[in-house]
Amino acid sequence: MVIIATSTRPAEILLIDDNRGDVKLLEIAFRRTTPRVKITVAPTAEHGMSLLRGEDAAAPRAAPDIVFLDLNLPAMHGLTFLKLMKSDPHLTAIPVLVVSSSSAERDISESYRHHASGFITKPYNLEGYDAFAVQISGYWFNLVQVTREP
Repeated sequence: MVIIATSTRPAEILLIDDNRGDVKLLEIAFRRTTPRVKITVAPTAEHGMSLLRGEDAAAPRAAPDIVFLDLNLPAMHGLTFLKLMKSDPHLTAIPVLVVSSSSAERDISESYRHHASGFITKPYNLEGYDAFAVQISGYWFNLVQVTREP
């Protein structure tokens, strides 16, 4: 078991989101509040899966510590991605936080049914993203112990 962020290594987030504004707000918030974080962005679920499986020649394979997943993505829906990822024995141990503009009960329950580690409704402004980054960092990067083994 390990704590995700350490003094020698930043936490690594794979952010799967096609909304450039939300991506930018999240990047700014983490840079302002938790500088020891590396964020890799995939604008589609397919690209995210390619990164996770090491199929993207432009990006070296390195399993992220956590995946932030939007649900409403082009082509493959976030829930389809989640089901696919959690069925892969090499990827199943990686925590996935669904970070969506939706707060619909069906989206929440389906996310957990497909083994999401959490569901968070996206903040509406930079201050909300700052609070999100601080809370996520405190919990996922400093408190929770995770395994590196599938």
